[in-house]
Amino acid sequence: EMVSDRRVTPDGVAVNTVLSACSHAGLVEEALRVYSDLVAGRYGAVAPDIQHQTCVVDALGRAGRLDEAEQFIDTISRPSEVTWRTLLGACRIHGDVARAERAVARLRKLAPRDAPTRVLMANVYAAAGQWEERDLERKNMDQAGVRKRPGKSWLVVDGTRHVFTVEDKRHPRIEEIRAELAVLGQRMKAAGFVPNTSVVLRSMADEEAKECHLCHHSERLAITFGLMSTPPGTTIRVFKNLRVCPDCHEATKFIARLTGR
Repeated sequence: EMVSDRRVTPDGVAVNTVLSACSHAGLVEEALRVYSDLVAGRYGAVAPDIQHQTCVVDALGRAGRLDEAEQFIDTISRPSEVTWRTLLGACRIHGDVARAERAVARLRKLAPRDAPTRVLMANVYAAAGQWEERDLERKNMDQAGVRKRPGKSWLVVDGTRHVFTVEDKRHPRIEEIRAELAVLGQRMKAAGFVPNTSVVLRSMADEEAKECHLCHHSERLAITFGLMSTPPGTTIRVFKNLRVCPDCHEATKFIARLTGR
């Protein structure tokens, strides 16, 4: 509509938003078509930049078209750290260890001490069950003095900020929170929730241990505390400094449905 309505001209942000939407919706061909139109100059003076190109890599990577994603990066004159990290993230999702190692080799030339790159590579090894390689990657991080930013979730209740970490033990009401979360977990399973234990990137003895670990992710603890501490029907707003894992993303939908929050 913006292209057909000559009063409004799409800018680079608009094109980037459409490409990102296509990526998240799995509309790879649409993303490629939009990028092709961008290159052809069909969006006025807007020229393709690294953000547009990274969105294309993301669309291809999410869809498992990793060969095409890597080939596309090779056409970019100066791919950024984010571009290579996007491919690395797709390699973790689809279990492509060899391609992940190639992406990391390129990333380390751009940013040798980049913690997210090393953590992602360790997660690729863990997802593939290569625990020795995963432990070695973590050991190399420690020896190089590279520190992973700890994941946190927090919310504000009655003017007080409550911060949670995974397997939190510091919050004064943590035992109550865990007990409430256990009851909530049973209700979720009865409603059809199936834990996605494949996202657990630690070597654990059995599925039950993995499920328990997922239940104590920081966002799950924060949401449960919010349920306990605020009036029914009010919004619970949780802030995070890292992405939500796929299991917690799905769990949050079930919790919202069951509690009317």
